Amino acid sequence: MTVDEVIARFEQEREKIWFEQPAEIADLGKGIVPRGTGARGQYLSTIIFAEGEARTLADEMLWGLIRVAEDNPEADLKTLQLLIKEIIGYKADFFDFVSLPEAAKMVHLYVATAERCETLGELANLSHAALSWANRLHMWVDFILPWGLGDGFRRVKA
Repeated sequence: MTVDEVIARFEQEREKIWFEQPAEIADLGKGIVPRGTGARGQYLSTIIFAEGEARTLADEMLWGLIRVAEDNPEADLKTLQLLIKEIIGYKADFFDFVSLPEAAKMVHLYVATAERCETLGELANLSHAALSWANRLHMWVDFILPWGLGDGFRRVKA
């Protein structure tokens, strides 16, 4: 697939999950964890890790890569590609670990395509498409996080 075809794929995947929760995230929210991750038979930690990985992929990694690629003409494409392979490639594997294998495939697709980009502009365009998809993925993972549990951990008033 060309870079433009992968960008189109990310846009298509984003539209697909815009109003419909991905099945693997719905399953995780119900405690269906095919990878068996989670300490002592529980899956809350798996959801917490999935949320953290989705948030940092979108809010830190992809956003940061875009800012560097677009705002710094002296940025080095090869260095960015090596960072993407190392850090975001690890994130892809971690998505699989927390029982989100379809999300992992999309992140691996991003990594493989980023390695083939020939300009900073091309990398930025790819990263924008991946960010748009990753933001929506993060919203769905955030949706299954049992936020009400936080009521059991109120701060002590000074």
